[in-house]
Amino acid sequence: MFDLTLSFDNGPEPDVTPHVLDILGRRDIKTTFFVIGEKLADPGRRRFAKRAWEEGHWIGNHTYTHSVPLGLLPNPDAAEHEIARTQELIGDLAHPQRWFRPFGGGGNLDHRLLKPSVVDHLCTGGYSCVLWNSIPRDWNDPEGWTDRALAQCRSRAWSLMVLHDLPSGAMRHLETFLDSAGKAGARFRQEFPPDCVPVRAGKIVLPIEPYVSTIEESVAQ
Repeated sequence: MFDLTLSFDNGPEPDVTPHVLDILGRRDIKTTFFVIGEKLADPGRRRFAKRAWEEGHWIGNHTYTHSVPLGLLPNPDAAEHEIARTQELIGDLAHPQRWFRPFGGGGNLDHRLLKPSVVDHLCTGGYSCVLWNSIPRDWNDPEGWTDRALAQCRSRAWSLMVLHDLPSGAMRHLETFLDSAGKAGARFRQEFPPDCVPVRAGKIVLPIEPYVSTIEESVAQ
């Protein structure tokens, strides 16, 4: 047996997110959708995030542009533009924990994720920073990701997996993966593994240094 928490990044997408919600609903699996602010600004797309929220899924913040990892942005207002702007658009769909997931630039868990001013913003704003420990790269292997995903989640007691509700074709195989994971002993959970949440409700609860760049200090010199 193993625990598996699913999360979906980079939506909402009108041709994919409803399909994902249908599949999850048939299995009564609750997840988190980490949405992009630029997409949420479109009322047509936002209604899919609202549907997810109404069906018991959590809505998280995944930056406004999803273009450059925050740790690589030299502009001092990066947190305000990328995080606060998106949170305002999430509005009443927000979870009390104010879930935020940084953009990893290809799934990287390193200093590119954050910078000091971003960490300050997360703390003063009461956000919870959610990372991951399983990333089967469905976005660049839409046909073969399921075997890799199953191997990853079977390799640890509790996985927090990043999938993407994007029009890549990968979500055509979501049902197959969920069925395979269930037969392999997966217990689907909505909560996040504690070791994937280094900032919780504005408090740093785990070492954050590996995920924080010093770009502001180097720019200032």
